[in-house]
Amino acid sequence: MANLAGINLAMQTPFRADGSIDFAEWDRLIDAYIDAGIHGLVLGAGTGQHPYLTEAEANELYEKGIKRVDGRCNVICQTSALNMDEVVRRSRHAESIGAHALMILPPYLEGPDDDDGIFEFYRTIDAAVGVDIVGYNIPQATGLSVSPELLKRLSQLENYNYIKDSGGDLSVHQAYLQTDCKVLNGADPTTVYAMMAGTVGTIWGAANYMPHEAVRLYDLVTAKEYDAALELWGKMLPSLLYVWSHRYVQCVLAAAHHRGFGHGYVRAPLQQISDEMRAEMLATLAPLS
Repeated sequence: MANLAGINLAMQTPFRADGSIDFAEWDRLIDAYIDAGIHGLVLGAGTGQHPYLTEAEANELYEKGIKRVDGRCNVICQTSALNMDEVVRRSRHAESIGAHALMILPPYLEGPDDDDGIFEFYRTIDAAVGVDIVGYNIPQATGLSVSPELLKRLSQLENYNYIKDSGGDLSVHQAYLQTDCKVLNGADPTTVYAMMAGTVGTIWGAANYMPHEAVRLYDLVTAKEYDAALELWGKMLPSLLYVWSHRYVQCVLAAAHHRGFGHGYVRAPLQQISDEMRAEMLATLAPLS
């Protein structure tokens, strides 16, 4: 099992204004985030606009990213797709080039929504790969909830060893922590509390604009310096609440660009946020200065 403890940054994909990928900036960002102390990078994450990447583009990001990382941190590749064969194909490719783990959404968009159907989906992938699978609970996006009971079943699969929980329900999160599956928090506003409750780490989109602070928060909680952790959390929270309740990807990228990480562009069909929303977003960063 890979050790995915710590801050796993759900990495942005740096697009130019015309929608093309800037691979030189991709390399620069990888170096900058590793220099900030992050413990892992999630390539092709939701914050990286995974649904709007072609399979070939995603594979190129994985290949160039793993080569650039060169063993300096963990690499998790999101290999989600709607077509089952494509999920397996993407997953095997990522494994073959050195991914430490695969993050895979449940079969959203009119796929099976019952526990048996979701279990069979992951069982098929589990049989096809030999690295860790990071499941994903994000019911607000998929319409599917991974119940604690289902997670207990999934954790009996050989490679299903982690789940990213972006649901934001601390009751469910703590129930997950009672299973044999390791839990990675993905709900920004609950991060510090999830860490204190025992989550092994995060897969965190907002770390794109505050990687140093994210690592510092993890270090403080790990050291049980809770007063200092909560003081830092108070500075992080205004922006986290804003991105969580507005257009997440666009706001994260606007904040990241403002702080020197990436170009700030999204790819269609996403649209850039208004100047008014951008100004509101950037105002929430003031406590981090």
